[in-house]
Amino acid sequence: MNYTEYLPIFIFIVIAFSMSLGFALLSGIVGPNKPDKEKLSAYECGFEPFEDARVKFDVRFYLVAILFIIFDLEVAFLFPWAISLSLIGLVGYFSMMIFLFILTVGFVYEWKKGALDWE
Repeated sequence: MNYTEYLPIFIFIVIAFSMSLGFALLSGIVGPNKPDKEKLSAYECGFEPFEDARVKFDVRFYLVAILFIIFDLEVAFLFPWAISLSLIGLVGYFSMMIFLFILTVGFVYEWKKGALDWE
């Protein structure tokens, strides 16, 4: 295996890393640092926070978020399949139908277990 073919990629990575590190350090050194009351005030909501930002979230929030990501990513498989359906024929069609059936069974299982209920 000839590693000299990877030399331009390695050089690009080194230059990109050194430039980003250099810009970050340069902005920290050269940039103005003049804190005042307005800069240190509450930013988005307009009032001071009334509790700690590191509160624990309910596990159901994470479960719903993970389920959303899973089912959202699975839908992403449908687009290339739909475009290439004429090329892959019946085997591709039935393979996707099996995939969608398994996905539907998983969704129904999660629904019956109450993972989607928010009380």
